[in-house]
Amino acid sequence: MSVRMVAAAALALIGAADDPLTRPLALERAAEWLAPRPPVRMFGNSYLVGFGGLSVAMIDTGRGLILIDGALPQAEPAILANIATLGFRPRDIKYILSTEPHFDHAGGLAALSRDTGATVIASVRGAEGLRSGRLAADDPQRGYDSRFPAVPRVRTIRDGDTVRLGDAVVTARATPGHTMGSMSWSWRSCVARRCKAFVFASSLNPVSADGYRYTAPASRPIVAGFGRSYTVMRGLPCDFLITAHADQGGATDRFRTRPGACRAYADASRRALAARLAEEDRR
Repeated sequence: MSVRMVAAAALALIGAADDPLTRPLALERAAEWLAPRPPVRMFGNSYLVGFGGLSVAMIDTGRGLILIDGALPQAEPAILANIATLGFRPRDIKYILSTEPHFDHAGGLAALSRDTGATVIASVRGAEGLRSGRLAADDPQRGYDSRFPAVPRVRTIRDGDTVRLGDAVVTARATPGHTMGSMSWSWRSCVARRCKAFVFASSLNPVSADGYRYTAPASRPIVAGFGRSYTVMRGLPCDFLITAHADQGGATDRFRTRPGACRAYADASRRALAARLAEEDRR
């Protein structure tokens, strides 16, 4: 581990109040979400450098690294340490792709971008949330008003566009619903002539702050967004599925390789949304 990373880890241990970009959030969930896990190579150039409850992926493109998501603000030193443990240099991170503008996945992006010089990339709506550091007005969880460190500079990307670096091509897949700016990411990883399709999926669970109703007229775009996301997720090639929260859809592993994993993920969300709508209708 470099001197800089050791210093960052020491700062985290004494409490990151001296650094506004790594001040701890969600202390009541941090032990669960940031449960330590060793970094792991899944296949080819694709790795996990995150935690037991929050996923952070890394792609070695041969010309730099791509990260997906940044977990909580206080997670930054551990993410960088995991990258170093694998033998890579954090300063080689060129891009950080964001799934959704929520503090548990985007909270660490500001510090990671600052300390590595990497460019953060998000959907147009997602970028609005990252730049403001707060939830959008139409976000079902807006009532929590969960703020996180803002990311001043964000490059935007649209559905179907690609991020190219070295031998990697990562495709943006709009998956709205959980937030209207949610973006999933897909790519192929090859070893010799053997290739695998990867999907890092944004959250699809229909959760909300108290008082929010998915059956309200104002929520119709959200519900329609979920429907589009189910179609997208079910249609993606998917040998490896990584979800933003490692336990989404009842998973017990950090990634899933069973056939039909992306279809099962979409179907689990569809059932959860249907149950939520039915519950609201009974009220």
